[in-house]
Parts: sequence; C-alpha cells; structure tokens
Amino acid sequence: MPTHWAVVPTCLPRVVRRCHACTGDRFRTTGKFRVNANHKLLDAWLLALCERCGDTTRLTVFERTHVRSVGHELLDRLHDNDPRLAAEVLQDGTVRRRNRIALDWDGAWRLDTGPPQHRDPAACVDVRVRFTARIPVRPVRLVAEGLTLPRAEVVRLLDAGDLVPSVPLRARRASDFAFTWRR
Repeated sequence: MPTHWAVVPTCLPRVVRRCHACTGDRFRTTGKFRVNANHKLLDAWLLALCERCGDTTRLTVFERTHVRSVGHELLDRLHDNDPRLAAEVLQDGTVRRRNRIALDWDGAWRLDTGPPQHRDPAACVDVRVRFTARIPVRPVRLVAEGLTLPRAEVVRLLDAGDLVPSVPLRARRASDFAFTWRR
C-alpha cells in the first residue's frame, strides 16, 4: 500500500516584481481586492505591498469588463476579499503574464507526510506525492524532507538505483509524482 504525501500551501506566495518606488523586488499580497466601476465597466485589482518600502501595487485581475460578464458570485468574492480567490488569481497564468510577475514560494508551503507508519525496515516504500496547488519545487528536496535525509544522500540513492522515481527528480515540478525507495 503506497504512502501519500501532500505539498500544501501555508500562505500566499510572494510576488516577484520590481517596485516603482524603491529597488525592492518582492511584494506580499494582502489578499485584498479593489473593485472600481465606471458606468457599466468594472476594473478589479489584487493589492500587494512592497516588502522593502511598503508601497502598494495593483495586480490587474480584469479591466474595462462589462458588468454583465462578471458573475454575481465572483463580484461577491471580490467584495468579501476571499483569500481563496486571491490564491486562484495568483495561480492564473493569464494574470501572471498580464502583470509580468513571477511567484516566490519560499516559506509558503509545507510537506504533509501523514502519520508515521511502522513498517518493516527492509521493505520497499512506495510514495505518491500530490500537489494541492501549483507550487514549483525540486522533488529531490521533497524526498529529502519527507524521508528526513540530506539531499546529497537522496542523490546518492538515485545514482545507486535504490530510489526509483516515476519522473526525473532534479528539475522543478508542480505536479504529482511517485517514487519507490528500496532499502
């Protein structure tokens, strides 16, 4: 029976973008939205604060959109500053391209390995890793953290064939994968 791990966000990621007021390049999203109406056209922004100077920047969610094309549910979520909507907006590739931003996930996720399971130390361990959000991270780091081994040891296990992954573990991934550890 395979063991299941989950990569779970703990907070909103930082936004990587140059600050217009200082030389900073990291913004903390507040999870707050600003909605502006001009007759029947709506604009919506996600607000973020520069970590260095505190200046506010607006990340465009949509602009000059007719009020009828914005659903009541979405409008209510914007007005309520729904934190899940903020996470969805940051994960949206169109929004990231439109605003020319990248996301910095350092310190914004954790690996849930579940309760400790008592197994035969000589047996193989099958692990399935599931991502609950698109968090780019090197699988070698996840395996090392989950097995409480140094990364160099995980690389040695890979090279020796004692760790058999379903995908290459050295490049960043943001999607599910599995591996078998032959002890």
